[in-house]
Amino acid sequence: MLKEFREFALKGNMMDLAIGIIIGAAFSGLVQSIVNDIIMPIVGRITGGIDFTNKYIQLAGDPQPTLEAARKAGATIAYGNFLTLLINFLIVAWILFMIVKGMNTLRRQQAAAPAAPAPTPEDVLLLREIRDQLAKK
Repeated sequence: MLKEFREFALKGNMMDLAIGIIIGAAFSGLVQSIVNDIIMPIVGRITGGIDFTNKYIQLAGDPQPTLEAARKAGATIAYGNFLTLLINFLIVAWILFMIVKGMNTLRRQQAAAPAAPAPTPEDVLLLREIRDQLAKK
């Protein structure tokens, strides 16, 4: 059983998946930074300085000044957080779409390009040379 597990864990697909997960986590942090540090401040500036991270509708309890306090007081709809996560999702989806589109374009180009003929083996070239010299005599 240990041998089977080792074969499973060391297969190329498992290693590729592990690398993909690690790169995905790093990419997620990058996208989150782009949204929080670049896009949302621009959106806030356009909307007159509105900070979307603290936008919420409190459904229960006494009105609270912050999102954290409103969540502790009861049911709260944090639509500002949702908007931020929606922008994160749209950026990731757009980038993945562009990657897949690029890969599909490359595949189509490779399929359309004629395959280069295989080089003639050296022994065949030598036999042709001998044939040509015998034909001259």
